[in-house]
Amino acid sequence: MKITEDYLEQHTGHKYIFEYEEVDSFDDLPYEKCRQCYGVCFYDDKIIIVYNKEKNVWGIIGGTIEKGETFEETLKREVKEESNMEIIKAIPIGYQKVTDPKDKDFVLYQLRYACAVRPYGPFVADPTGSVTEIKIINPKDYKKYFYWGKIGESIFKRALELKAVLY
Repeated sequence: MKITEDYLEQHTGHKYIFEYEEVDSFDDLPYEKCRQCYGVCFYDDKIIIVYNKEKNVWGIIGGTIEKGETFEETLKREVKEESNMEIIKAIPIGYQKVTDPKDKDFVLYQLRYACAVRPYGPFVADPTGSVTEIKIINPKDYKKYFYWGKIGESIFKRALELKAVLY
C-alpha cells in the first residue's frame, strides 16, 4: 500500500512530498539516499516515545545514518543513545520517500522499523542532548503526543501487527 501526503516543514515553511510504502526489507533502496532510521519500540505491551527538546516535539526513537553505518547499526545506536535501551529484535515496517516538488533531483528515504527493546538501565541523558525525556505509553495513546496523518496511522498499525513476531 502506498500513501502520499504533502508535508510542510514547520521551521522553514518548505513543502515536501512524502510517499510511504510498507516493505519487508530495505535491500532495494539506494543506500546513499537513505538518511534516517526510526523505530516504533515496544517494551512489553507499551511503546517508548521521546521528547526532542531542540524541536519541542514528541516522537519515536531514531535519527540520522552516520557514514559507514548499516541501517541496523544506526537504529541500535539511536535507541541506546535516546532511551538507554537495547534492541532485542527489529523488523522493517516501511519507508517514506521524501521529494521536493521544486527540485526534481531531491530524493531521500526515511526508514521505519518495529522493535522489541529492553532497558540497559534508567534513562539518564541523550549524549547529543536533543532527547531530554522518555515515556513508556500505551501504543493507542501516541496521538496524544504527536499525529503524523495517514502515514503515521499506517506505521503504527503495521507496527502493532508486527509486534506478535517480535516476541
